[in-house]
Amino acid sequence: MSTYQQSLVDDLLPKIGVPAGAIDLGALFSGARAYAFEVGFGGGEHLAAQAAAHPDIGYIGCEPFENGVAKLLTQIDQGKLGNVRIHPDDARDVLPRLPDQSLSAFYVLFPDPWPKLRHHKRRFIQTRTLDELSRLLKPGGELRLATDHADYALWALQHLMADKRFRWTATCAADWRVRPADWPATRYEQKAIKAGRACVYLRFLRL
Repeated sequence: MSTYQQSLVDDLLPKIGVPAGAIDLGALFSGARAYAFEVGFGGGEHLAAQAAAHPDIGYIGCEPFENGVAKLLTQIDQGKLGNVRIHPDDARDVLPRLPDQSLSAFYVLFPDPWPKLRHHKRRFIQTRTLDELSRLLKPGGELRLATDHADYALWALQHLMADKRFRWTATCAADWRVRPADWPATRYEQKAIKAGRACVYLRFLRL
């Protein structure tokens, strides 16, 4: 981490961190018309691009790794993005503190697949997590999930297709094989494609 990035971690992060206790999104994002959430934002490329494209939407991002947080802080500082708040830890610390039906979009992009069977219980997509997401997303709100791990894609589909609170938007193979134009690329995705791994892009609506 550079000296500049360390200064952002020390000075900027405390100013745009997610506060403790129940979260008042209106107070956190003055004037925002909607709110979105990204879990495990990695280097922050997707989150920063979304925030730049939609300055009237408030974005909360969670990422436990300091280098990823520093990279997003750099993009926030250089892009003068005032509509991003960061929790530098597990998203599950934040979700219970958000109001019901408060989010218009939720992003789970290239999460850790926890490939070993004994670790599947650590995967983000679980029945209990979908209970929380169904509480948080507004009717018509969108859940986007991307992965380059075939078993994780199947796992997510099985859980989401079995949950009648969500509807898969795909009508043809291209809908899940091709990243939509309004879905900014991530560094991890580019790395996966370069390595020859196919990526899956899933979009579900909260009913």
